[in-house]
Amino acid sequence: MAKKIIAIGADHGGFLLKEKIKKLLEKRGYKVQDVGTYSGIPCDYPEFGFAAAGEVSKKKAFRAIVICKTGIGMAIAANKLPGVRAGLCVSKEDALSARRHNDINVLVLAAKKVSAPRAAVIVRTWLKTKALKGRHARRVKQIREFEK
Repeated sequence: MAKKIIAIGADHGGFLLKEKIKKLLEKRGYKVQDVGTYSGIPCDYPEFGFAAAGEVSKKKAFRAIVICKTGIGMAIAANKLPGVRAGLCVSKEDALSARRHNDINVLVLAAKKVSAPRAAVIVRTWLKTKALKGRHARRVKQIREFEK
């Protein structure tokens, strides 16, 4: 598994935020695999949610970020792939909890609800927060077992 690769994808509603998040990730030393979209032209979010989360599912990226206007559609799409635990985070507290308790490996952002500076805080928090052990690890393991 590539430990420093983060896949990123967005639909037209998340395109501008995706471009800003890419720069943040690159500055932090990550290799970013941009799976699209590459403009603000209307498109369908599942294609890009599947592509980014698919990189995590196939263990080609250690994490992914997907972005649409509300984050809801991307979360649904990303969570269809085996091994993916995608969570919609609209605050630093969401990112802390999602990583600590659920060990999310795909961060979902809502472009309509978070500004670029707030998204940067969410991303940095998500990247540096470790998953907790104990009951939280047991619960994540139950999810992995169910997927099989």
